[in-house]
Amino acid sequence: MTSVQQISGASAAVNSLLDEAVAQSAVPTLKVMRLQAGILGTPAAGALFSSSQLLSSNLLLPDSFGVIHVGETFSAYLGVLNSSSELPVRGLSMVAQLQTPSRRILLPTALDARNNNNSSLREVAPGEGVDALISRRLEEVGQHILRVEVSYDSGGAKTLRKFYRFNVTNPLQITAQSVTRSGDATCLVSINVENIMDKQGVTGGAVAISSIGFDAADGLSAMEINVEDESDESNDPVQNIKQRQSAVELYDSTVILHPGDSYQYLFSVNAESEAAALRGIACGDELGKAVVVFQKTMGELGKIYSSPVMCPPTSFLKEDGTQNSKFVINASGLSVDVAAASAQRSSSSGRGNGSLDEVLPVTVEPIDPPSTMRLSVPEKISLLVVNHSSETMNLQIQLRLSRMSGVVVCGPSFVTLGSVPPSGGSCTIDFRLVALVAGLFSVTGCFIVDLTTGMEVEQPKLCFIMLVTRTNND
Repeated sequence: MTSVQQISGASAAVNSLLDEAVAQSAVPTLKVMRLQAGILGTPAAGALFSSSQLLSSNLLLPDSFGVIHVGETFSAYLGVLNSSSELPVRGLSMVAQLQTPSRRILLPTALDARNNNNSSLREVAPGEGVDALISRRLEEVGQHILRVEVSYDSGGAKTLRKFYRFNVTNPLQITAQSVTRSGDATCLVSINVENIMDKQGVTGGAVAISSIGFDAADGLSAMEINVEDESDESNDPVQNIKQRQSAVELYDSTVILHPGDSYQYLFSVNAESEAAALRGIACGDELGKAVVVFQKTMGELGKIYSSPVMCPPTSFLKEDGTQNSKFVINASGLSVDVAAASAQRSSSSGRGNGSLDEVLPVTVEPIDPPSTMRLSVPEKISLLVVNHSSETMNLQIQLRLSRMSGVVVCGPSFVTLGSVPPSGGSCTIDFRLVALVAGLFSVTGCFIVDLTTGMEVEQPKLCFIMLVTRTNND
């Protein structure tokens, strides 16, 4: 019995040793390399700085993560190698994550155990290796961390982690240089694009602007205003091919921004949907974002968005002639802003906070006013009067000659409107204006008088009109 037990125990020990030998795994080696285009070998770190620098015909292979800009697509090669000549790597899986300044993003790979349906990738033979590719468009500025975790089975679950830090900078600064309102449902947005690589202390170069657009908010549409004349284009495709630019002309017409250079674009943002057109574009409404597609020296594409562009407020002058600092003068969109302020105050049940609808309970705006007038030639102008208060008002509109200059009223200077309903009730009235002297003048001196309470509401400038002399053909 003793010999049988000894044999049985020895057999169990041998089986245990064999199981351990089978379960043993080699330690994998992780290699990570960013996939990027080469750089031109120039005396200044291989970037296009100015036309005075000569380009070398040699291409340099990147030796690090290099300069990474927001809007670019970050791509990396992940390789797991088995440097052992005897043991395989067992139970292999890999998880890659990209940690941005605000969140952590899982990057799917073919070696992720949760997505791996190929059992051959679970074991790496001696001297062999497996690899995977990851990619992600970078949307934030700041420090990023590529976190790679390799798991394998060597008598139990073991983990190998590596972290790769890199900084993401902004190659372009996109700002709304100015936003000008043009009526109740239109805004003109001037976008400035500047190459700011040199301001960040990083190696940068020229950037070619492939395209620029304006991603309008819901209910709005945007169109770029371009001064180029396209009237010479023909409907004949063969003729159009003959008229196409040469390579040199195409290069000269491309917007190329060297460090410190900037370029401006102009967009017209309009209310497109029926609801947006009916409401108009009010102060504080989001107009959208500018989006720029750029290319770097070796053709690397990137896409970058601006911060949201907001509709600016309107403004007027106080009774003492000083500007109300709470608003900006734009001479249009006033009734839309007052209606929005009234709706906001009604929803919050607040009073006495000096909101725009309390300062201007009644607004007057011209309907399609003329941009030019000829001297001594009367012209009709239609005015829209809107009651934004919560009560019916018995109104009279007055154009006071003492407050008008350059262009004055011709004929009756006041009209009694009668009862105007509350909460957006409106009416239209026509006046005749005449130009006295040449120049650019504003239509001022408009007052609204509540005949019941005697309250007077002075209106801001209604519009600007260019007064011109008669031509020889008149």
